[in-house]
Amino acid sequence: MSALLYIIEAMVITHHGGQCFKVSFGDTTLAFNPISKNSKLTPVKFGSDVALISLRHPDFDGVAQVTHGSKAPFIIDSPGEYEVGDVTVRGYGIQTTFAGEEKFNTIYQVRLEDMNMVFLGALSEPEIDPQILGDLGDIDILFVPIGGGDVLEVPQATKLAVKLEAKVVIPMHYDDKSLPAFLEEEGAEGVKPEDKLTLKKRDLVGVSGKIAVLKS
Repeated sequence: MSALLYIIEAMVITHHGGQCFKVSFGDTTLAFNPISKNSKLTPVKFGSDVALISLRHPDFDGVAQVTHGSKAPFIIDSPGEYEVGDVTVRGYGIQTTFAGEEKFNTIYQVRLEDMNMVFLGALSEPEIDPQILGDLGDIDILFVPIGGGDVLEVPQATKLAVKLEAKVVIPMHYDDKSLPAFLEEEGAEGVKPEDKLTLKKRDLVGVSGKIAVLKS
């Protein structure tokens, strides 16, 4: 009798500066808030199947930078429900202030291969509608901005991360001051930045509030 071999693929997450993350699972690649060539940040360059844009700004909307050859990503840049292949996305619009202007930021909930990711984008205030909080469900991976100014301050980000009870928390939109402050608030001073985060669903069993810092 022959045995069946099941290969469980892993999700791989890399950080490309600012709020830009590349999430790969098998043949599927997602780009969150890709940095455009018009940004003061270093623009990115990689191919993606889906590009998720939280807010229209050069720091976040570099769709051309995640287009490879003749393959253009499916663009999601507003609230709503979307299905792209095996990827299910729900976007929630929240008013925010960015670069001195009132704008709408979209919080994304992304389900891919039984993983539930929540990307807060350019969130400037920690208050989120209770209905949205309920819809987000059990969060496996939370991307939270911590840099202050146009986004959450460290204490706000910490409280929200605790409230959302994510298994893994990935800070973003930080500088040399806000990251150490966030790690101190979280009691995670010993966490070292990694080149990438590789996860399988089974790795998250029993995990709660783990902080993962990714190099950019």
